[in-house]
Amino acid sequence: MREPENYEARANLMWTSSWAINGFVNGGKRQAWSCHPMEHELSAIYDITHGLGLAILTPRWMEYCLDESTVSKYVQFGVNVFGIDERQEPMVIARQSIEKLSEFLFGTLGLKHTFTEVGIRAEDFPVMAKKACGNGVLPGFKPLAQEDIERIFEMCL
Repeated sequence: MREPENYEARANLMWTSSWAINGFVNGGKRQAWSCHPMEHELSAIYDITHGLGLAILTPRWMEYCLDESTVSKYVQFGVNVFGIDERQEPMVIARQSIEKLSEFLFGTLGLKHTFTEVGIRAEDFPVMAKKACGNGVLPGFKPLAQEDIERIFEMCL
């Protein structure tokens, strides 16, 4: 962003993007990123890119899924990505992780941060949530039912 003409920086971003999506970095482990199928429903109906949809959804999804059974993943994220002091209480680190991610997405990158800003309407939430969970439960490190997904969508307004 600071150097839009910097070919090397742009090439590295494209290279890392390719690695992020090709499945190789999963290392043979099953991944459960439930915010992705939730976002697919947004961009299926609205003119929004997958990346922006994920940016709006992810901090709210993280907030909704945070509890004692999931906190360790947030700690890993905060310590490894944002350099948060690991000597703090796990829930403190987890909340700081979500805060720092939000600051990066909406402050540093300047992305729109609500569904309202991009024209996504609450009346579409039930159908999008139902499709996202396939009429069942969307798997993840915290499984989400249709009602859970609708609540996360509401948090994004």
